[in-house]
Amino acid sequence: MNMQAIALAFLAAAAIGGVAWVFLYPLLSGERKAENRRASVAKAEPIAVRQNQRDARSRREQIEGSLKEVEARRLKDKKRITMTARLAQAGLDWTPRKFMIASGILAAVAFVLAMLAGGGPLAAIGMAFAGGFGLPRWLLGFFKKRREKAFLRALPDAVDVIVRGIKAGLPLFESLKVVAADSPQPLRGEFLAIIETQAIGMPLGEACGRLFERMPVPEANFFGIVISIQQKSGGNLSEALGNLSKVLRERKKMSEKIQAMSMEAKASAGIIGALPPIVMLLVYITTPAYISLLWTHPTGQLMLVGCALWMSIGILVMKKMINFDF
Repeated sequence: MNMQAIALAFLAAAAIGGVAWVFLYPLLSGERKAENRRASVAKAEPIAVRQNQRDARSRREQIEGSLKEVEARRLKDKKRITMTARLAQAGLDWTPRKFMIASGILAAVAFVLAMLAGGGPLAAIGMAFAGGFGLPRWLLGFFKKRREKAFLRALPDAVDVIVRGIKAGLPLFESLKVVAADSPQPLRGEFLAIIETQAIGMPLGEACGRLFERMPVPEANFFGIVISIQQKSGGNLSEALGNLSKVLRERKKMSEKIQAMSMEAKASAGIIGALPPIVMLLVYITTPAYISLLWTHPTGQLMLVGCALWMSIGILVMKKMINFDF
């Protein structure tokens, strides 16, 4: 047989086999059906994906709207904070009038003591201003900070109690009652206020959102936002509060770490601020006639007031540099 004929026959067989493989094999092996099935599934998948994306977008928009409402209310309340609110944040049940009367009494006492000590009218006015305006507001800030620290110490444990109550099947309101009954002050009083406002008809989310007005710390704002969003948008409340508890504990660790790292700077600021009064006291003990000109002579009184003013500004600047929010 001619080799050329054999080669042509081989090429023709290979061509026929290739054509059969391309056109007949997908029909016989079921590959065409599989492709059609995959195509039908691929066409149906974007519908479900788009629906999930639409639901996620709707929930995200609801959450963003709730956050904007809470933030707007917080900024509005921060701008128009009153003396009554300041007294409530400090944990005092005084009225503004009673606070003003106490401030006036302190100013009068400071003025009289300065005059009896022979400080002169200028020094007496400065002492009256410090005693009637500076000291009461410093005490308000001190009580407020102390109350906030006590609240932050107890808040993570209270959130954990709420999470365990919800997982055990208790409603959120009943879990809040458990916290209000067993927590220390001031956390007990704040949660009792939430329960009382909700009992008179206010929605629970709004009642929790008002916690930030009485306790202006970010952690209280976080708690109010979580409850408000869950009341409006739904979701797994126990999981959200569990995550909040972790965030609160991490913030507490960070605060303690910052405090430990800034102790050296605080000690330096305390030493620098205490040096002038200590030196003045030592000089007065050794040579009282030399330094007494500061509060007996008018020029000395003016210098003393200026020194006190500049030292106060320096201490405030150092405090601002050391303490920062996060």
